[in-house]
Amino acid sequence: MTTATAPSPTSTAPTPHQVWKRARGLLIALLILVIAGVTFAAVRSGTNYGHLDPRSADAKGSRAAAELLKARGISVTVATTLDEATTAAGPDTTLLVTGPNLLTPTQQRRLHEATSASTGRTVLIAPGPAAASRLSPGVRTEPHRPVAPLPPSCAFPAARSAGTADMGGVRYTAPDSTATACYPSDGSPSLLILKHRGDGDTVLLGSPDFLRNERLDQQGNASLALQLLGSRPHLVWYLPSLADPSATSDDGSPDNNDTDSDGNGGEASGEESDFLDLIPSGWLWGTLQLTLAAVLAAIWRGRRLGPLVVERLPVSIRASESAEGRAGLYRKANARERAAESLRAAARTRIARLAGVTAREAHTSDVLLPAVSARTTTGDDLSTLLFGPAPADDAALVLLAEHLDALEREVRTS
Repeated sequence: MTTATAPSPTSTAPTPHQVWKRARGLLIALLILVIAGVTFAAVRSGTNYGHLDPRSADAKGSRAAAELLKARGISVTVATTLDEATTAAGPDTTLLVTGPNLLTPTQQRRLHEATSASTGRTVLIAPGPAAASRLSPGVRTEPHRPVAPLPPSCAFPAARSAGTADMGGVRYTAPDSTATACYPSDGSPSLLILKHRGDGDTVLLGSPDFLRNERLDQQGNASLALQLLGSRPHLVWYLPSLADPSATSDDGSPDNNDTDSDGNGGEASGEESDFLDLIPSGWLWGTLQLTLAAVLAAIWRGRRLGPLVVERLPVSIRASESAEGRAGLYRKANARERAAESLRAAARTRIARLAGVTAREAHTSDVLLPAVSARTTTGDDLSTLLFGPAPADDAALVLLAEHLDALEREVRTS
């Protein structure tokens, strides 16, 4: 006796080959992105410096100013700790402090003691209210103003020789009449020179923009930078850092209300700052790459899937079984309203075709009912039969189905 072999079930899960074909594009794109990122990081490693760094050739760096000073015979030394900066202070040295607001109160007091005891020059870049009160006692700050080309409007030789320069930012009010005030913005100077004993002095600058590579060749910026920083044979370029061990001698926190967009100074009045200036350029470039990769991946995944493909079903199901299964679901859910609407909609579609009504108007009572009435003699209310409410019970639902079949037969034979 021969036994029938049951057909093996057909799996609809994708094969490994199909998974690879779908994912290989994205994997290749991710691999290219990783290789590009590693290459970019390797090329830039060891040469990525911060803002106002004399070793940085970026737009916000100050390498151009440092090179011009070296060409004039000025020795330029970079200091990254407070001990290095205070040790180098002397009568033949200019100490440039690029970020006085990053120093803790204790560091600021130590720096003031070291610079006030020497007869050299100290240049402070945009100190805020707290930093200015400790590093140059008596000086008051005024609200921030935009950086713009300003005339010197003072008798300071370096400023008069340089002429118009990109100044502004934080403004300062001198404690006495002996101070020299230059480059006023809205009535208050953005460059202030305080004389000490002997030839020593302290210079407060409201903005570091004229020292940056991108602006050094504009206005009289280069001349002003060379004369302010090149008045002594030695220049110590102090770049304060939060990693300085001396910052742990007190609470270790800089004056946050003084920090501006460059970490170099601002005011406590809440002026706007450029958040992007605080983000290293490498992170911005990496974020741009990741965004582009995400957009390309979304476009790739969102492409059209092409025309439908007919797939042979594992088993064949008779239409009557599908109808019986759906009817069973309706009955289990007690969905007489849904079942009645399905019966009426199907009947209206078939009857409309027999009555000469278009499929679009088959479910419009004002069009369908007159056409059906002209072909029947039944006394039933056609409106209730074809568009009426849901049956109250299962018996009424069965009766509705029978009446719809009878109406369809009548229209067909008329």
